[in-house]
Amino acid sequence: MMIRISEAIREEGIVLDLKAQEKVAVIKELVSVMVDLGLIQDEETFLVDILKRENLESTGIGLGVAIPHARTTATSELLLAFGRSAKGVDFNSLDGKPSHLIFLIAAPEEKKSHYIMALARLSKILRKEEMRTRLSKAATPAEVMEILKEAE
Repeated sequence: MMIRISEAIREEGIVLDLKAQEKVAVIKELVSVMVDLGLIQDEETFLVDILKRENLESTGIGLGVAIPHARTTATSELLLAFGRSAKGVDFNSLDGKPSHLIFLIAAPEEKKSHYIMALARLSKILRKEEMRTRLSKAATPAEVMEILKEAE
């Protein structure tokens, strides 16, 4: 089963200018976008799950990227949201730099392999400097979608 990042994210789930400036607030902002889209059934459960995961170890992978993620009973499908912060958010990244590109992943509790594959695919895409630059400069959510489709 091929996991496509571009199929797990919707244009409406892309926030090009995050209002939140602190890690937990950014996570809450992206979770509420998913809730507003009707993608997450139980906001409270998902927030608890994702913050619990975040407390285990930072999801700031460096290079200006963070991928907060969790498996949860709050969704029955693999979902992604994307937020961008010009100022950057402290995600306790491995390289100590703030995160500007933040992808949030929600995965059903029982679909561990999908979750691992999505995480691996996204990490691979974001390791490429060209992809990070293009995502940083994308003017619209539609453009972000195009970039992700091309990358796969």
